[in-house]
Formats: sequence, C-alpha cells, structure tokens
Amino acid sequence: MKKWFAVVVLAALVLTMVPLAALAQGKTYTVQPGETLSSIAQREYGDVLAYPAIVYYSNIAAKTDSAITKIVDPNAVKPGDVLSLPTADEVKAYLAGERVGPAKGDAAPDDPWGVVTIEPGEPLRIGFAAALSGAGVDVLGIDERRGAELAVADRPKVAGFDVELVVEDDLCSGEGGTAVANKFVADPTIVAVVGNMCSSSSIAASDIYEKAGYTMVSPSSTAVAFTARGLRSANRVCWSDAIQGPAAAEFAYNKLGVRKVATIHDGSPYGEGLVNAFADAFKALGGEVVAQEAVSVGDTDMRPVLTKISVTGPDLIYFGGFVAEGAFLATQRADVGMEKVLFMGADGIKAEDFITAAGAAAEGTYASAADLATAGPGVNAFMAKYEAAYGEKPPAPFHLHAYDAVNVIMDAIYASAVQGPDGTLWIGREALNTAIRATSGYQGLSGVITCQPNGDCGTGTVAVSKVENGQFVPAQ
Repeated sequence: MKKWFAVVVLAALVLTMVPLAALAQGKTYTVQPGETLSSIAQREYGDVLAYPAIVYYSNIAAKTDSAITKIVDPNAVKPGDVLSLPTADEVKAYLAGERVGPAKGDAAPDDPWGVVTIEPGEPLRIGFAAALSGAGVDVLGIDERRGAELAVADRPKVAGFDVELVVEDDLCSGEGGTAVANKFVADPTIVAVVGNMCSSSSIAASDIYEKAGYTMVSPSSTAVAFTARGLRSANRVCWSDAIQGPAAAEFAYNKLGVRKVATIHDGSPYGEGLVNAFADAFKALGGEVVAQEAVSVGDTDMRPVLTKISVTGPDLIYFGGFVAEGAFLATQRADVGMEKVLFMGADGIKAEDFITAAGAAAEGTYASAADLATAGPGVNAFMAKYEAAYGEKPPAPFHLHAYDAVNVIMDAIYASAVQGPDGTLWIGREALNTAIRATSGYQGLSGVITCQPNGDCGTGTVAVSKVENGQFVPAQ
C-alpha cells in the first residue's frame, strides 16, 4: 500500500514539473460550463493567447467530422461544444505563422480561374492597393500599407516562400482603382490583392478582378455597394456602412440628444452610402433630416453648401467623406453662423491630419471607427511594433484591418495550394477564392473574421471618438 502511494505521489510530482504545453495531446474536448477558449488555452498550453490555434484546428476537423463544432465566433463557444485540441507542437507552429498545408501533388491542379505557379526560390507576390498620395487620403493609405508590411514582417514566409508585397497607389478614385487593377491582372505572378482602400476605387477594380479571376480583400472599403453586386472577387475584413451608419445615428439621437441633422457627402460611393444609411436610421429613430447635400472631392470653398444648410437649423452636420473636405467643412461652418452646430464624420476623417487641418474647429467634433475594445488579443504587441518601426502611433484607423487582410490571404494559400515534388507551389485562383470565403472564426487584430457568402467578413463594432485638447478620445 505504501509502495503504491509513493508511486502516485511521484507521478503527481512529475506532472507538476512537466510544462503545461507538454500536456496537450491533440485530443477531442467538450466545453464545460464556465469555460472559455481562453481559459482552455491557459490550462492546456499555459498560454491564454493560444486559443486561435484551437479555433483553427477545430474548424479543420469540423470539415470531416460532424461531431466537432465549427467555430464562427471564438467568444461565443458554449457548454457542449466539441473541440479538437491541437498538440503543443501544433500550437507552437500556429503561433509562429505556420498552417496545415499545402497539399502535396505531382502536377498543377485544374482550376477554371487559372493557376499561379511559383518555382523554388521565387517570391510569393501579394498585391497591395491604397491611396498613397492625395491630400487627406494619403495618411489613410500609408497607415494601411504599414499594417500590411508588419503582417509580412511577422510572417515573412508562406509554405517556405518569401512573401513580397507589391505596392501600388490607387489614388482613392475609380480611375486609380481601374489603373491598378489592370496592372495587377496583367501580372500572372500576383496571387491576390490586399485592397483597394476606398470604396470608389474598390468597386471599379472589383469588376476587373472578377473578369480576370483575381481575388481582393479590402481592409477599408465600407460602402454597402461594394459587396452587394454578387462578385466573388470582392471581399472585405472591415464592416459595412450598413453597420456604421445606423450606429452613428443611434449615438447622435440617443447620446447627443440631437433631433435635427443635415448630411453632406463627397460624391463617392463610400460617402453617399454612409450618409444614406445614417439618414434612414436617424429618421427611423424619430429624428428629422432637414437637408441632404453633396460636395466634390477637391472642393475647398464649402460656404455655398453650408449656407444652404444653415437656414434649415440643424443640430448636427453628418459628413461622409475624407480628411481634406471634412476639415474645410468643420472650419467654415463658423463662417455661416453654425459654429455651435455639432460636426460628425466617420472613419474617413478619424485621422490626426483632420485635427491638424481643421485646427481649433476640430475641437468637439465626432468620428466613428472600429471599436478596439473588441479587437484581438495581440493588439498591444502590434502597436509596440508599429511605433518601433515607424516612430509614431498609427495616424489613421485601418492598420489592423490591413494586417488581417494579409493574414486571411496567407491562411487561404495554405488551405488551397498544392506543392509539387520539387517544391514548386501551385495556387489555383478559384480554390484560393473559395478558401478565403471559407474563413470562419479567425481571431484577427481588428476582431473576429468570418466570411459571409457575399464577401463581408468583418464583424467589428462601432466606437465614437471626440476631439478634445487636440486629440481623438473615446466619446462619453
């Protein structure tokens, strides 16, 4: 009896000395009451941040085993859900950027959209399109470019191939988007595109990508119309303005207490779609939209439009557009006697350049953007890398989404590609598109990413900020 007891004690001591990571056995596990994926990850691997690996391996297993629960939202697992827990080595590989795949094969796959062939030693090239020039929009594009660059820095290789980001300036316009898309589809080495940035550019580009069988994943094209046309090429990891517009209306009506608003857009699909969504929601709440006006990108004298609006007596002006025009509107409203009328925009103006351009008139203005409270657990580490690499905090709102767009494409390459005996990588374009659309429960930095059949993948929530003492702070 004493000998048996000694063995048990010795075994217990050995177990306590074994790292928690070594205890994971690649097993099936049923979620118990009170548990979360984070708590399971902490217990099984000693790392609360390992839970995305549980999501990834569970969703792979769910494809062939109906007993495993497919995870759409990592924050919504419930007792009784069945998980496939990866081994400690699999978790380590996942956190290092590796994924299951590519599949092995002796020949290139037969893909109706065509196949990208990458020979050993050649780079794996991903296109990137954003506005890198132009007053008021360049800051948004530069910020997105940095997010994409950091994603490549974190995962410099995919399936053993060096990743190259091929950067183009889409000018935040339909013409610019068309030019960049034509350039990319003329290059058979471009695997997929992170972009475009603005909805006006993305809508024009998506028609070209659709015909050529190329897939785009936009970090920031929020216009409802972007994914409403049934194109398989068009995907985004940001939200739709069908979410942002009503959220802004609810804030204006219930938090600010305004009852009369005027809307102005900049003529872009983004701006017009956003203010229409805002206006419809505001009226549904019981508010009155007293004026609906438009300006053009590049306008500098906003007084004629503001004068027309002033006679309607709005409590708030809601603007759908970007930094340059937004700053002129915010500044010049005082010239027509509307200095006390509140000014509100969205992610298009939530940039430090808006505050700089509008000066004192920026004080007290509002802007909506993604809610970082719902962002992924790696945001703090990302922000530290961002500041170390670029010497400043992010000046605009979509750096996290750009990072996520790159990673969604990378994961889809692992899931869809075939690798030959000599190491050649074949990526079927339709197979890649299908894999991107199959993304489910991916914990990105911007939030949980689960793609819908129309290409809407972002599920973020909206937060409103206010300019106080020369900086955006959470609005109370």
